Amino acid sequence: MALAPPQDAAAGLVLVSGQRRPLRARISGCPNQHLPPIAFPEASKLHSHTCRLKRRRTQGSIAALPYSNGHQHLTESDLELLRHAANIADSSAGLVQPHPNCGCVLTSADGRILAEAFQQAQGTMSPEEQALQAAGGQSRGCTAYVNMETGLIEGDEAPLAALIQAGVSRVVVGMRYPLRHLRGKAIARLRQAGLTVDLLGETSCSASPEEAMSALQACLSVNEALLHRAATGRPLGILKYAMTLDGKIATNAGHSAWVSSTASRQRVFEARSRSDAVIVGGNTVRQDNPRLTTRRDGGHAPVRMVMSRTLDLPEDANLWDTSSAPTIVMTQRKARTNFQRKLQAQGVEVVQFDFLTPEAVAAYCQERGFLQCLWECGGKLAAPAIAGGAIHKAMAFIAPKIIGGVKAPSPVGELGNVEMTQALVLSDTHWEAIGSDLLMTGYLPASGGLPALQRCLDQGCSVRPLAQVLDFSAAGPGAAISSRDDGSQASTSGGASESFVGDDSGYRRTPNSADHKVAGFYKTWERWGALSNFSPHYIDMPEGPVTSSSEPSSSQEHQNGHVRQKRRWGSIEHFYQAQKFAGVDHEEVAALTEAIASASCPEEAARQGRRAQRCQPHLVRPDWDTAKLAVMQAALHAKFTTHAGPLKLLLSTAEQAGSSLEVVEISPNDFFWGRGVDGSGKNHLGRLLMDLRQDLRGNAHCASLSHPALHQNGLQDHAGQLHAGHR
Repeated sequence: MALAPPQDAAAGLVLVSGQRRPLRARISGCPNQHLPPIAFPEASKLHSHTCRLKRRRTQGSIAALPYSNGHQHLTESDLELLRHAANIADSSAGLVQPHPNCGCVLTSADGRILAEAFQQAQGTMSPEEQALQAAGGQSRGCTAYVNMETGLIEGDEAPLAALIQAGVSRVVVGMRYPLRHLRGKAIARLRQAGLTVDLLGETSCSASPEEAMSALQACLSVNEALLHRAATGRPLGILKYAMTLDGKIATNAGHSAWVSSTASRQRVFEARSRSDAVIVGGNTVRQDNPRLTTRRDGGHAPVRMVMSRTLDLPEDANLWDTSSAPTIVMTQRKARTNFQRKLQAQGVEVVQFDFLTPEAVAAYCQERGFLQCLWECGGKLAAPAIAGGAIHKAMAFIAPKIIGGVKAPSPVGELGNVEMTQALVLSDTHWEAIGSDLLMTGYLPASGGLPALQRCLDQGCSVRPLAQVLDFSAAGPGAAISSRDDGSQASTSGGASESFVGDDSGYRRTPNSADHKVAGFYKTWERWGALSNFSPHYIDMPEGPVTSSSEPSSSQEHQNGHVRQKRRWGSIEHFYQAQKFAGVDHEEVAALTEAIASASCPEEAARQGRRAQRCQPHLVRPDWDTAKLAVMQAALHAKFTTHAGPLKLLLSTAEQAGSSLEVVEISPNDFFWGRGVDGSGKNHLGRLLMDLRQDLRGNAHCASLSHPALHQNGLQDHAGQLHAGHR
């Protein structure tokens, strides 16, 4: 049977040795085994953030692997294993910031589970590597099932190398990787290495069409946010609301506590934990004074975003307390500047726009690397958000209650429709009972549903016309202004809007040169992601504080004539955050340093370091503002002289069309290490990488990239006098 090739999901992996047998009995016990058609991902069970690895011992010697590229047909057992891979891939949802979900399950020839793992967060070891390490030599001759083509980090082929070196003979893929820069690359690489790769939708299938579609839907659903980002150039926007049976979200007086049941509200908390941001308007803040938290300890806390053109907001709102979750206020230029400064003093980030619209906010969220935004706004904001294409999916709770009232508000305001034929028809709808309520989910025309997005990516097109995509590095009607750490503002002058392709390529245009290209990096799963501090590449660094950026890197290893012991850090971000407190004589520093060092992912290390810097400033080393550039410089040198993959990617930026690309960290909210929302940031991280690139290009080892550690060359300090800033 034929299916359109899949586009998106998480990479769950299942390995099955040699002779394959049905695994129904073992797989049927897994949560969410049979996903409803394009249902909102089940969030009722939060899995341990520790990767689950199960080991089983087998007897017998390991035979040499006979590689073959002969294609097989997909069976019902293959489809069950793909669904199981998708289930495993969803295990980290709600625990860390949304990322491409990946999972892995390893089974023996008789169907016993040997190991299973999932991608915990960006910047952590791939599930392929985890599962194969746990299985050891038992994986030789196995079949690997991945619900999404491997494609975590450009320039780092560790997951592919693990599959090849472990002796895996066949890989069954649920769908191609959605983002263009990696789409199809892993499949081609594995086939070149001699592995048989079967892709759902292209390889013939002996199972029923319903079984095949069920497997495809499971693969698509678990990464629906990534799929929307790839196809629409925007994060997945979900409109959440609760209404009575007669379509009211509050009484005539505005009272709304509570329309839905306790069980429904719990589902909302879980939906928040799966989102990068929760967005509301000024009316919601004034009337409800919400907290917009996940109501639980630990796990991911989404950014709370408030849209208000006039900043007519209460000065004592719950959202101004940023101790449990960050808050961003989106407003228009020059609105209540005194109130803006007061919010900034409380830790609230303020971003100004020339003209604030839901579409401009969605574009900003795309630039910030968000995958999913939960819109919990009222009807007045929901209507323009739907009309502007910022919302792709509805999540509607319907309570068995009747309020009545002519002036009682409804979930969506005026859309300008005068005939029923103009109504927006949702696709792929799903109904579910939640306590006494009904939950309906479905996709709006801005999305069209996951299969439609999948077909769009297969054809190499984008749902959103390029002319409608904003570029915040260029002037335009929605140009944004972000408040800096020193209270000043960076703005963009008026002018014609400039477009960019929303394909996560990492390229952005500068305001004054349409022909000037940059290698822009931010999230690890984007085009130049291996350049990020969050990439999963360890570094070995000498104990103690890094001090002077004018010293060569090698001199940091010696102190008072003695060689300083080295410690291994999981990533640059782990080391950087710990260095904030290095050398400080305080009883709490040792425990804090160990907590950062043992953090399960770079995201958690950053969270701990930033929280301590904000809440315990007395623990921060007094020279941090001047030393942090030297810290980053030493860490970058260690990473790129240790790992050939990131080094090769960095050097490739000097080989683009005969000229070097400008390396830029494109974080819109970081004006010290990155470019900032308007391009006026210092971009110190990108500048350090370009200095390192220059130093290492002439190194003899770079030509072959055959040595794991390149010659130790000191980097030149280009900083001069640096302004204080936080990362």
